[in-house]
Amino acid sequence: MEQQKAAVNSGYWPLFRYNPDLAKQHKNPFQLDSRAATLPLKDYIYNETRYTMLAKSNPEEAARLLKLAQEDVASRWKLYDYLAHEPVNGAPTGPPPRGGEKMIDLSKSIDLSTTYLGLS
Repeated sequence: MEQQKAAVNSGYWPLFRYNPDLAKQHKNPFQLDSRAATLPLKDYIYNETRYTMLAKSNPEEAARLLKLAQEDVASRWKLYDYLAHEPVNGAPTGPPPRGGEKMIDLSKSIDLSTTYLGLS
């Protein structure tokens, strides 16, 4: 159970719910249950044999991939946090962006093409 908690606390496995019925009640249907990461990703993944073996066999590549994975975790968190606070029918559903900064639509910057996903 500790490894599952570490996955959530590192941001690798965020917890969220989507209930389309909430939109009918003028509430945001996307509910983010996780908090921002409190554990470095490396503390989670290097408890997994699959990642530890890569770090032992090819440390440079493991470090490069860890950096990319950490960036992905941060990007996904920003997107999920944005979606969880998106207004429904013009009414705000949560607190304004922190520090008064303008939120950006990260969904436009995510490449979900078949090439990126390795499906082509």
